[in-house]
Amino acid sequence: MVRAARGGADNSHAASPTTMPWDIRAAGQIGREQMNAINVLHEGFARNLTHAVGAYLRIVFETSLVSAEHLTFCEFLQRLPESTYLASCQVAPSGVAALLQLDLSVAFPIIDLLLGGEGRGGALARDVTEIEEQILESVVRIVLRELQNSWHALALEFNFEQRLPPTQAHRLMPPEEKNLCLSFEITMPETRGTLNLAVPAVVSNALLRKITADWSYQKPRALPAARAQLKTVLLDCPFSLELRLAECEVPLASLASLEPGTLLALPRRADATAVILAEGRPLFQGNIVRMGDRRAVRVGSRINEADVAKEW
Repeated sequence: MVRAARGGADNSHAASPTTMPWDIRAAGQIGREQMNAINVLHEGFARNLTHAVGAYLRIVFETSLVSAEHLTFCEFLQRLPESTYLASCQVAPSGVAALLQLDLSVAFPIIDLLLGGEGRGGALARDVTEIEEQILESVVRIVLRELQNSWHALALEFNFEQRLPPTQAHRLMPPEEKNLCLSFEITMPETRGTLNLAVPAVVSNALLRKITADWSYQKPRALPAARAQLKTVLLDCPFSLELRLAECEVPLASLASLEPGTLLALPRRADATAVILAEGRPLFQGNIVRMGDRRAVRVGSRINEADVAKEW
């Protein structure tokens, strides 16, 4: 514009910069490195929960991580079924609340097991009664205990607060508040379902910073003394050595007439170059010789594996 005002060249036809729309809701999403750390951490949580709940219920109980992502609390609630079990817990000392959701297809069999049954599900259309809430609370406390052990890097406490009716869950935190949402699949002998956890980002971000700093990959640096010691140990290790001639074709008639003591002439010169291989890797070219009553090889030039692959 300034050049045009001063009578300069008109750049109106110049290529305009590329613009792309930006979604403000994408801010604060979990990066790839952080996602890897989150997955490793909560895969361990799933394994510990499998053993803890399985031993408590005395059945085959399996938990596996399905997904971990940042969602608003409103988006998290929209993914939950209408009839489900919800429980709130307090995260100390931060003073924020987290939400736990368990499918009724898993909750009712757990209740049946704790009452002495065989772990069969009930009518999923009905809600959990107050007595069943108290029975199921023991398993929820085990889940929170294992989650607390997995998040030990922040020295947090996950304390069970109360069971929430689905109609009151939206009051737990603001709809647009970001949460780390963890989804797990639970498999039992006769049923399966999901376990979901929503932890406010004010807590999860501190965990992300901690585990990303602790688990970031750093290439180990070997000390000179350790490198020299390793070299000394390797020099005493035995390696298989092979001297191989190039492949050659022999008429089938010659092979069919072979007998013990037959001398088979190969279509190769006696001074033809062979290849020296160590553990199957070609290293040098050489010539077959005799030293006293032993076979030997005269080492020649060093070779490249690519050249040998083309020739052999």
